[in-house]
Amino acid sequence: MVYGIGNPLIDIIIDARDEDIARLGIHKGTMALIDEERREELLELAEGREISYSCGGSCPNTIIALASLGVETTLAGKLGADSYATIYRERLAAFGVRDELVSTDRQKTGSTIILISEDSERSMNTFLGANRLYAEDDVSEESVKNADIFHFTGYMWDTTSQRRAIERALAIAKEHGTTVSFDVADPFAVGRYHKAFLRLIEESCDIVFANREEARILFDNYDPYECCRSMGKLCRIAIVKDGNKGSFIAHEGTIIKIPPKGTPDPVDTTGAGDVYAAGFLYAQTKGMNIESSGTIASILAGEIVTQRGAQFGEEKAKELRILLEHGGWRQR
Repeated sequence: MVYGIGNPLIDIIIDARDEDIARLGIHKGTMALIDEERREELLELAEGREISYSCGGSCPNTIIALASLGVETTLAGKLGADSYATIYRERLAAFGVRDELVSTDRQKTGSTIILISEDSERSMNTFLGANRLYAEDDVSEESVKNADIFHFTGYMWDTTSQRRAIERALAIAKEHGTTVSFDVADPFAVGRYHKAFLRLIEESCDIVFANREEARILFDNYDPYECCRSMGKLCRIAIVKDGNKGSFIAHEGTIIKIPPKGTPDPVDTTGAGDVYAAGFLYAQTKGMNIESSGTIASILAGEIVTQRGAQFGEEKAKELRILLEHGGWRQR
């Protein structure tokens, strides 16, 4: 079982005109953290328009992708006591993820309002809401203890409450021999918590994912290969993703180059890194070697960028399960 603690965010996807983007003062194609007042202002844009909802959040994306591939999963986090929480739980259940989300009436469910402009650019506006209140008392010792892998991301360092919750989960994982997987997830978080992340990787993590930019900031080096080598000295398995150039994986003093898979012209790269992590962790739960795990991760990342959104539809998930279970991925 893979157990994740993350930020459950309901993605609210709205088609927007360029004049809407300009009027709201949004920098097209960027991500911004917003407060509740700004959230309400942006939601006014949705009135009378078609809206779609999906489960979001970096760690949730990874857990959902794993569940879609048939892996037993559990997701922990915090929701509000509102209609968005109901939608999130329903969607999560449909993917087959065990729900260990707790509710609070002190804050609204976190959300990301995604405005898609006429040129298909995504402008993301994230309201963390109830996520900020996730605390160490919310962590299930039984779930961490019984998991094969505990997965979390660097976003959890943005509040003291969430960080302490992760630290408690890490202590439980260490005591019971649970494998710890950490996705750095955000260059800005690396900039804020540089020394803390290096210490975290060395002292508490078995598997670490970082993209080229995150690794550059961590190790002050523009060469992803050298960054991977440096990170490999701190943890058992170090992975540096290099976009459409593939990825590097360091393990037991050896660095493996994993070539990119899939299209050179992606439709939407949202969640590609989250799904890469899911592919790697999937293979690890099946006892596969490092190179096979990296190849499967690359294949899945290559698949998710051919569509809009960070989750596979039912038919695509079924197709991928067959591909993985019957060894078809080896011919990719």
